Amino acid sequence: METRALSVNLREVKKNEAAKLRRQGQVPAVVYHKGEATVAISVEEISLNKLVHSSESHMIDLQYPDGKSVRSFIKDVQFDPVTDRVIHADFQLFSADEVVEMEVPIHLEGECPGVKIGGGKLQINVHTLPLKGKPEAMPEHFTIDVSVLELGQTLHIRDLQAIAPEGIQILGDADASVVSVVAPRKEAEAAAEGATAEA
Repeated sequence: METRALSVNLREVKKNEAAKLRRQGQVPAVVYHKGEATVAISVEEISLNKLVHSSESHMIDLQYPDGKSVRSFIKDVQFDPVTDRVIHADFQLFSADEVVEMEVPIHLEGECPGVKIGGGKLQINVHTLPLKGKPEAMPEHFTIDVSVLELGQTLHIRDLQAIAPEGIQILGDADASVVSVVAPRKEAEAAAEGATAEA
């Protein structure tokens, strides 16, 4: 997984300070690590947006003004419900031998016969997967080959564990649907109507 550098500044936690930072193009954030005190920081909104809206996951070197640098990843992001701007971020520190949990984007590859031949629609039910493992084993994205999917078929989390990188565990409900090929709406409605008529 690629590591990106991100310049940060320490900030004071006080009333109205977060709103003031946002007006200045900064995003309030916190840095935490198990067993250590949480540190309040601010980051440039433009730089943070590039990481948040990337199609890849990254390890992040947080670089402080005094030259100190620490390795982290984005654990959580809060968005403004109206403007969709990033208004807060949580960074989690880690050490090389530590097992971490992080969300990794899904990438689909291959042509889906259920769509190309069957006329179905590819339905992506989740866009990220929660993974657990050591940082060096963590992929930038999780690739799923959809060329095996026929009309009406679904890939669940349990199906993907077999193709996960070595040392990586997919978290979440094993029965959760990740991607599926659904019948075209008219066909699905006709089938539902047929089932109702038979009943």
